[in-house]
Amino acid sequence: TFGVAFAFPLSILLALGRRSAMPVVRAACIAYIELIRGVPLISVLFMASVMLPLFLPSGVSIDKLLRAQLALTLFAAAYLAEVVRGGLQAIPHAQHDAAAALGFSYWKKTLLIILPQALRVSIPPLVNTFIGFFKDTSLVLIIGLFDLLSTIKVSLQDPAWPGFGLEAYLFASVVYFAFCYAMSSYSRRLERGGPPRLLRES
Repeated sequence: TFGVAFAFPLSILLALGRRSAMPVVRAACIAYIELIRGVPLISVLFMASVMLPLFLPSGVSIDKLLRAQLALTLFAAAYLAEVVRGGLQAIPHAQHDAAAALGFSYWKKTLLIILPQALRVSIPPLVNTFIGFFKDTSLVLIIGLFDLLSTIKVSLQDPAWPGFGLEAYLFASVVYFAFCYAMSSYSRRLERGGPPRLLRES
């Protein structure tokens, strides 16, 4: 949840940067997005867990959970940026021309006219990406952190809980389904809703 929450604003900046007219900004955003999307999440988690501490100054340490959180945030931002960029490309150029005719600056045009429409168009793929990352949290076991499935697996090895594997994994599937279905239902309500408030006012 925190990983996606922090990754979302970063993804918007990356998407805008990739469409920027400034070559340096555009090249930097493209390089970041393509580099992160070109490697699996496991390798990013491994780098954050094992390699990052080697580059820190002596006596400085970062909690393993925080390092995993940072890795998930940076990884999610690259994928979300491409989803947001797709939404930006779906907005007709006439919207840009109309905002320019009204004398809007770049940031005012983007925040009040373009971005609200682009994000609404991007709701289905955004939620699909959110659900994928929610389920990918089970990969943190690679770096020694326990998620729901890992905790269940360890609990079943306790002599006090033999023979409850079916019930335990069924409970985990219900938890995953409940969260994923809640996100899907919320996205459908957003799609059926009216235009964003800022867009109506503008």
